Amino acid sequence: MIGIVVSRADSASVHIGEHLLSLADWDAQTDDERPDADGGGTVYRRDGFELREFDDLHIYLDDPAEAFSADIDLLAVVSRHAGETGPLLTAHFTGNFGPADYGGEPGQFARACPNAQRDAVAALRDHAPDGYEVGIEATHHGPTQTTVPSMFVELGSGEDEWADPAGARAVAAAVLDIEGVEPDTDRQLVGFGGGHYAPRFFRVLDDTDWCVGHIAADWQLDAMGDPDANRDVLRRAFEASASDVALVDGNRDELAAVLDDEGYRVVSETWVRETAGVPLERVRELEADITRIEDGLRFGSDVDADSYDTVSLPDGLLGEAQGIALDSALDAVSETTVAFHTTEGGTRAVGRAAVTGEGYDELVERLCEILRQKYDSVVREDDHVTATVRAFDPTAARDRGVPEGPAFGKLSSGQAVEVAGETVTPADVSRERIVEYVI
Repeated sequence: MIGIVVSRADSASVHIGEHLLSLADWDAQTDDERPDADGGGTVYRRDGFELREFDDLHIYLDDPAEAFSADIDLLAVVSRHAGETGPLLTAHFTGNFGPADYGGEPGQFARACPNAQRDAVAALRDHAPDGYEVGIEATHHGPTQTTVPSMFVELGSGEDEWADPAGARAVAAAVLDIEGVEPDTDRQLVGFGGGHYAPRFFRVLDDTDWCVGHIAADWQLDAMGDPDANRDVLRRAFEASASDVALVDGNRDELAAVLDDEGYRVVSETWVRETAGVPLERVRELEADITRIEDGLRFGSDVDADSYDTVSLPDGLLGEAQGIALDSALDAVSETTVAFHTTEGGTRAVGRAAVTGEGYDELVERLCEILRQKYDSVVREDDHVTATVRAFDPTAARDRGVPEGPAFGKLSSGQAVEVAGETVTPADVSRERIVEYVI
């Protein structure tokens, strides 16, 4: 059940409320136990929703959830967004990392609903009129004491948009689209740093299966002050986000150190992207058994396997294959392992890997196939692979009187040359090269 808050002090909120009532069939009832100004009076109910109106501006309400008679699971506050950002539809959570200049209490946070926000943003995209952008915002303003998870869903960014029927209808439709959504998922993080419209954290919503709870933009961190002196504020932000994972945007070593000391996992955007779709318990296992994601761990196609063994990759054979066809070699590793160690920003595999069943043998065979692009013969026997190729031998060419320069180039590319009236073929100046790789 979702409770919807409409503020009569906000023209955009009233406008969105009108479209909410027009888009669905509602049962209008009367609540005589509460004043009309405080969410009583006429109340609108339908399956999955209850809508109440308040006289006061929503950011100054203490806990609008207490007005609702139903057992609501989350609260959606429909609101205006004000800024120099043009037509914009947004969703965000409420709270104050620093002083409470616009409602709520300093250093306090309303309970976020990260999974519901993800669905709300997707719904805003679906319904956004032409010319409207969709985004999220950092945590700011009140209320901070809501007893159920809550979010603001907003129409911006000026008078023209607040009065725009298409914009108001889009917000109303988006709210109705999130009927039945769970407030939380098992993948949500707290964001720190960056601008108010949180582009890094918006990318997380776009590109991964992670959700984002409270976000402290740069200006809120500045308002909060010294992280070490505000550990209680940071702890409340994580508690209100139902998360123990932090993504920090920018160079904030002191903040990261405090978060780490408090027991929160400080991760990179790479970590968030690489763990998308991977069970978190499996992430913990593989980071312990191989290496951390930040140090090069990457996941393979068999990441969901019930069990695995850790092995050393055949680095010599693998290095040669990567020198011949880097992408194909990396695909071979990824498609035959549970996870593997990489270097150079995840572009080269090396070191240890986790494999299941015949995965290691399949990897060796695929690497041998890559070597056959370069070698005349590639043979696997027991614990080694032998590769043989006949190659141009400069010394043999000199012994036959071939001058260095274009003639060398022709012979190395497989063409015969004439030297002092004699034909010298590539076979005359080649030698067999044998390379053995331990596997």
